[in-house]
Amino acid sequence: MNRLIERYLDYLRDERGLSKHTLRAYTADLERFLGFLSNEFLSRDASRIEPADADALAVRSFLAHLSRAGVGRQTQARALSTVRGLLKFACREGVIEENPAASVRTPKQPRKLPRHLRPGEIENLIEAAEGDEPLELRDRAILELLYATGLRVGELVSLDWRDLDLEGRFLRVVGKGGKERMVPFGRLAADAVRAWLGVWEGVHQPAADDTEPVFLNHSGTRLSDRSVRRILDKYTDAAAVASGVHPHTLRHTFATHLLEGGADLRSIQELLGHSSLSTTQKYTHLDIDRLLSLYRQSHPRAKRE
Repeated sequence: MNRLIERYLDYLRDERGLSKHTLRAYTADLERFLGFLSNEFLSRDASRIEPADADALAVRSFLAHLSRAGVGRQTQARALSTVRGLLKFACREGVIEENPAASVRTPKQPRKLPRHLRPGEIENLIEAAEGDEPLELRDRAILELLYATGLRVGELVSLDWRDLDLEGRFLRVVGKGGKERMVPFGRLAADAVRAWLGVWEGVHQPAADDTEPVFLNHSGTRLSDRSVRRILDKYTDAAAVASGVHPHTLRHTFATHLLEGGADLRSIQELLGHSSLSTTQKYTHLDIDRLLSLYRQSHPRAKRE
């Protein structure tokens, strides 16, 4: 089983092009599954666990083990998906004949709408990044570009200057699975990025493999996704925006505001880089108070004398 897991992770990295962050999550799930088989299910050293030992009962027992440990349903579902992927790979490689995890039901998820900022909140957040110091200009450009494009934070920090066309106001980004897409952005974002570009050279510290990253840290090298989260926390506090705002919140806000402005789901799907329209459909939520107000104003039977 150890060898199968190694081959599967190599496949995900080399052929599927998954990010380091995603690979870490897959690795953690598979190590937890193998640990369960070894310590709880079979009481056998991990080096002696075979792929055939991971039958349907083992997979169901693994989910029950996670539940007893207080692991949430979303995390359980992710772990099951990882195990399914491993065993599907084992079938493809001829290691086992059929995938025993295919018949195991995914734990039901509570319906949870993505958090997004309302008009006014997003402006307050962006305008909290003010000042003429180089890193203040950087932070303003980060917030403007995240909201203007709906980029994932990993996509944002991977941008190089060659990926941006400030005159045409669009950028090229390589998303999940190595899929490339073009994303437009508006004048305010372009102006903020130009202001940052004006001081970028004074911050930049060239590296041996330098590709001129757009966003730099205090040391003048490429900014990390963790640093972007810290930057957002800083301005969330400064703008007195409700807690729970993450870089992905700006992605949700981008999609929601496009939808409310009349954009169709297919266009939003392309801009977000979703491979499936069903992934984009979670953005079809609208504010319930606004819907109720619209209904009461518009429906003849809702009006009262």
